[in-house]
Amino acid sequence: MRDDYRYPQDLVLSAFICIPSVAVQKDKVTGDSQVRKSQFGIDTVRGRLIAGGALLVIVAGITTWALWPDPEPREREYRDATACLLTGEEGIGAEPANAIWSSMQQISETTLVRVQNLPVSGPQTVDNAKGFVNSLTAVKCGVIVAVGGPQTAAVDHVASANPQVTFISVGGGTAAGNVQVVDAAGAPDAVSTELQELARNSS
Repeated sequence: MRDDYRYPQDLVLSAFICIPSVAVQKDKVTGDSQVRKSQFGIDTVRGRLIAGGALLVIVAGITTWALWPDPEPREREYRDATACLLTGEEGIGAEPANAIWSSMQQISETTLVRVQNLPVSGPQTVDNAKGFVNSLTAVKCGVIVAVGGPQTAAVDHVASANPQVTFISVGGGTAAGNVQVVDAAGAPDAVSTELQELARNSS
């Protein structure tokens, strides 16, 4: 709650405190009724108008406060750890990349590991894919999941030069110290295990 917040009842009380006191008295000589002005020199009609206006302002203020939107939720604070999915030019629109990406997103919500996906554009060749794998290692992807023939073959060429990165090759490739080779069905479990490990290592 804001430090300068005033409860509605306090505002209403303030309005009544500010209402000038007025009274009607009879003239002792003529017997006519006269309005006795308050110490502020404001007669009854003017006092009522001012008081009414003050209450309208207060009501408007309370209404505005009540309808004021809640603060935006804080953005999720991710760990300094990233997992990346490398696919062919079809991206995450094709299987098994789509299922793997969905799994990565779900795990990201619980581990707070950032996840990114990158499709290989241009020629769908191993040499071209190698450049994309190298770009992911350069931006500090701690886990790289490769889907598709050219991508998994590119991992075979790049993995040994990047022992700090864990590679998961889906559907092909050669297993090594930092390379797991899994089929499409086993990919979600492998991804889950490695992302949780990445989160623990970034703590």
